[in-house]
Amino acid sequence: MLDENLLFSLPTEDDLPDCDEIPVDNELQLLAPMLLRGILSYIWNERLDWFFGVNLGVYAAVNQPAIGPDALLSLGVDRVRPNDKLRLSYLVYREGVMPQWVLEVVSKKPGGEYDEKFRQYAELGVLYYTIYNPSHYRRDRHEAFEVYRLENGEYILQTGNPVWMPEIGLGIGHEEGTQDRNRRDWLYWYDENGDRYPVPENALKEEKLLREREQLMRIQAEERLIEEVRSRLEAEQQRQQISQQLEQERIQTQQILQQERETIALNLLQQGVPIETIAQATGLALAQVQAIQTQ
Repeated sequence: MLDENLLFSLPTEDDLPDCDEIPVDNELQLLAPMLLRGILSYIWNERLDWFFGVNLGVYAAVNQPAIGPDALLSLGVDRVRPNDKLRLSYLVYREGVMPQWVLEVVSKKPGGEYDEKFRQYAELGVLYYTIYNPSHYRRDRHEAFEVYRLENGEYILQTGNPVWMPEIGLGIGHEEGTQDRNRRDWLYWYDENGDRYPVPENALKEEKLLREREQLMRIQAEERLIEEVRSRLEAEQQRQQISQQLEQERIQTQQILQQERETIALNLLQQGVPIETIAQATGLALAQVQAIQTQ
């Protein structure tokens, strides 16, 4: 874990963009992860040592851009944080744990699932990488469902459906089912024997509500950040205005004092007081006193 003083100085979720700024372009990219999270919330209801994120930006290190998997699972972190504050992003350097599993759902427009992100997740050390591609696997010359395990720094394709992940204590697989009146191929969690975990009633509807709550919190966080920036700008503008006003008053005061010195010097000259004495008494330079004398 990082030193507390250093941790305090590092960027927080409120300081950073909360995704990789690549928009989700099909509904399955949200529904599939949301169903998995709904099932997990049901079967791991009593556990508080896990976090499942949907379309969150993952910041592996400070000063690095976010990587945005469609879903991530991280064990060994707080499921519920103080004050029920939801995560806007997943900051590895603050959580202290790299997600053990990530999911990419391939869309109509390829997003580097088989090359760029494949390399990035391996370099980060994500143990399991699942690619779900039911609609475009022929185009991409891959299977509709692939699970990779990181071994010696390289991803090795795992066989079977479902695939058991012992380090996580879950199996991941796919089969046809009906969710929220949509009958199609879905991703599900499985136990060690290959039996599918039950899907709670209205899982997708509940997850949609949670998703809306998360989006609302992100919007509110962005609004707070905008308001904070606006307040800082207004404070800076006020500071500059006050500074300019004080400077103008200083200049005016100096001008008044200068006029008073010159008036005193003129009166003393008229009384025949020596120039040197006048300069010393008024703080004017000899040349200034001489200039007044010649006027």
